[in-house]
Amino acid sequence: MGAVWPVTHTRGDEGAMTVGGLDVRALAAEFGTPLFVVDEEDLRSRARAFATHFADAFAAHGATCDVYYASKALLASRIAGWMEEDGLGIDVASGGELELALRGGMPAHRITLHGNNKSDAELTRALEVGVGHIVVDSTTEIEVLSTLAVSLGRVAPVLVRVTTGVHAGGHEYIATSHEDQKFGLSLASGAALDALRAVHAAPGLELRGIHTHIGSQILSIDAFRESAERMLGLRAAFAAETGVEVPEVDLGGGYAIAYTADAEALDPAVAAQEIADAVAAALATAGGSWPALSIEPGRSIAGPAGITLYTVGVVKHVSLEDGGERQYVAVDGGMSDNPRTIMYGAEYSAELAGRQSQAAPALSRVVGKHCESGDIVVRDVELPADTARGDLLAVAATGAYGRSMASNYNAVLRPPVVAVRDGAAQVLIRRETLDDLLSWDVAPS
Repeated sequence: MGAVWPVTHTRGDEGAMTVGGLDVRALAAEFGTPLFVVDEEDLRSRARAFATHFADAFAAHGATCDVYYASKALLASRIAGWMEEDGLGIDVASGGELELALRGGMPAHRITLHGNNKSDAELTRALEVGVGHIVVDSTTEIEVLSTLAVSLGRVAPVLVRVTTGVHAGGHEYIATSHEDQKFGLSLASGAALDALRAVHAAPGLELRGIHTHIGSQILSIDAFRESAERMLGLRAAFAAETGVEVPEVDLGGGYAIAYTADAEALDPAVAAQEIADAVAAALATAGGSWPALSIEPGRSIAGPAGITLYTVGVVKHVSLEDGGERQYVAVDGGMSDNPRTIMYGAEYSAELAGRQSQAAPALSRVVGKHCESGDIVVRDVELPADTARGDLLAVAATGAYGRSMASNYNAVLRPPVVAVRDGAAQVLIRRETLDDLLSWDVAPS
């Protein structure tokens, strides 16, 4: 089973939770709640583990494999700097993510720009700074990027996003390689091969390779194996037709993490070995030389390294149809800082963080403060029956997508992100203020 809480998580005085050597009560007192807390040691050790395991596994075949951090999971300029120091690249999907990555010191050539509908401004900026890859997602984008590159006197390094037809992952909305969705160019219909031809022929474009991403929260190596077979088959078909063997293949990622104690996580060491072996087998069938490989682990670096701290407000008990009772625990955040429960039916773990309790466990639901009945943070969890107003509550595995998907619904302010390590805390993203909120509003004249 995968670890749910960060690696430095423990219980200290009076049973209070500590992370990174700091008591969560002290963190809440200093920074307020809701609060995203990132265990720097955990996050960076996961990043280094992916880089090391995949480099070693592919080196055994005489090949290379680079790892790209998913900025959409959690991004601050300091995190981009950590990834640069730890040997990773970074993938971005917007102009804003690109600027944060650059601000953190990530070299442009180690940045990959994704997106199904990039603006002219985003493509222009990527060309100007010299990103390492632009992943094209449509024939329209191929034409637009070619025109922009020629006008700027630049050459765009291009990967073609391929929809392989391998369906993997959890919720329908995070499975990204079936035919009926917005990303990529279909392998089955021939659109991917047509795109390779178009990029190869277009002025201002350099065809670097092919890219795919089959989904998120994936546990089965079989899905990656099948995807690799199809990608390398496409590479071989293009080489047979044109004599051009594209030098790079990005196999994406989407490795699963554990959100609850009984859930599984994909072990990066095992994944690296099995994926490297799968690529070797696929190459033996398809033919050709080894490409330079890359992967994008997604949430599996940031997700387990983060927790969210809340303060409990109202606690109420409701009767259930089966004669039982549920304890509703309302906290000072909700769907504005974690929409994944309402969007995907995601499950989470929660515990009292500021103390230990000897009270009996009660079937509970952690809910937010928003004007929505679906504003649920943790749908089903056992919490002490004496949970009360003022208690600190921690939700595990929120390092990925909590802050990056946060909103101002109900004009609620977005929480800060604080990194902890060796008894010290540093703010990565400050808490929004009412002045921030009001500054966006255009007052009546």
